[in-house]
Amino acid sequence: MNKKIAIIGGGNLGTAIAEGLINSGFSLPEHILITKRTIRTLQSLQEKGVLVSDNNEEAVHFADLVILAVKPFQVEDLLQKLGAAFNPDRHVLVSVVTGISIDHILQALGNKIAVIRAMPNTAIAIQESMTCLSAHGVSRDQVRYVEDLFNQLGRVVWIDEKLMDAATVLGACGTAYAMRYIRANIQGGIQIGFDAATASLIAAQTVKGAAELLLKKGAHPEQEIDKVTTPKGCTIAGLNEMEHQGFSSSLIKGIVASYDKIAKD
Repeated sequence: MNKKIAIIGGGNLGTAIAEGLINSGFSLPEHILITKRTIRTLQSLQEKGVLVSDNNEEAVHFADLVILAVKPFQVEDLLQKLGAAFNPDRHVLVSVVTGISIDHILQALGNKIAVIRAMPNTAIAIQESMTCLSAHGVSRDQVRYVEDLFNQLGRVVWIDEKLMDAATVLGACGTAYAMRYIRANIQGGIQIGFDAATASLIAAQTVKGAAELLLKKGAHPEQEIDKVTTPKGCTIAGLNEMEHQGFSSSLIKGIVASYDKIAKD
């Protein structure tokens, strides 16, 4: 790919995107420019050949695709200042900013431009993100390019923008939910005899394997559960006890509580 990419915001997410695009071979380092006020923190990327700058306007002029990866409270002021730098015939703007709608971006820019809103999660750092995408005013080629880009960083699904809050809960907050389950699994493993390191390895790899079964086989979770629940066995005994204690119910209630919080704010 020979398009030039600017990442405005060299924080954890912005740098993870840059690293993923380089490591996957999707972009050459010299085709990526990343900005931050304190560019010395971007030294490791600079050493790989990535261009760094503290000038956001320079970044927009450099790029064909601009990825906005700043804090939500910074978006409006930043885009108002950069509005004149965007060329509707050239630029695509991809926002990975939580809670900022496409309409909000267009109003702040005061400019008609192709906009894609993306919701990745923290696994983007290891190119295993689940990224949800919504678009406005984009061509088929632009859709294909951005989809290819995020496919280098994990997996992609296109959704209606009205579901972005729900995507944040299920796909981004969901990482924390999964981590809490794994932590509890580790604690249980220690109680039944394993040291912490071994329990951690077994718990994490088991969850990874379970997820891969669903992704690669397209199976329903209950189909895989049935394969390991033998009559009068230890698996069904454990599952039933967890359900008696409200396992599924508490997880669903937690997801709804997170959604209610994000919708209210």
